[in-house]
Amino acid sequence: MKQFAEITYDKIDENAEYNELINRVVDECFKVENMNDMALYLSIKLTNNEVIKEINKEYRNIDKETDVLSFPMFEKEELDEMIVRKYQYEEPFGDLIISIPRVKEQAIEYGHSFERELSYMIVHGFYHCMGYDHLIDSDKVVMRKKEDFVLNKLNITRD
Repeated sequence: MKQFAEITYDKIDENAEYNELINRVVDECFKVENMNDMALYLSIKLTNNEVIKEINKEYRNIDKETDVLSFPMFEKEELDEMIVRKYQYEEPFGDLIISIPRVKEQAIEYGHSFERELSYMIVHGFYHCMGYDHLIDSDKVVMRKKEDFVLNKLNITRD
């Protein structure tokens, strides 16, 4: 089975359960978006609050930790065309950086499982890399619908 996620760890311990969950979620995202026969992949770094805070400050000029940072490699229109043409060069279509401690905090705060919160961060970041956003309500509705669709297909709920 092709791996659609390249997972690295920075200042946290590697975790096989995280890898398994992330690969399952990313695989489903690629299937849903008809990208599973392409050579593209998602680069994912799992880290701590301190590292993500530094990156957030450097790239967004926001001096605080966050849950996930997404760095798309292509414009939405460019990626849409690549999907139509079944782009076959192996390279990342985006980078995600996720703070595992922040994911744990938010799972408790929102009253659902760590699995659900980490899965949501992956799907949310994936769709940012696909060119979707949530700054205005109409865009937010489209993005949330896509996120919910993937999570529901995986039977990963808020319960």
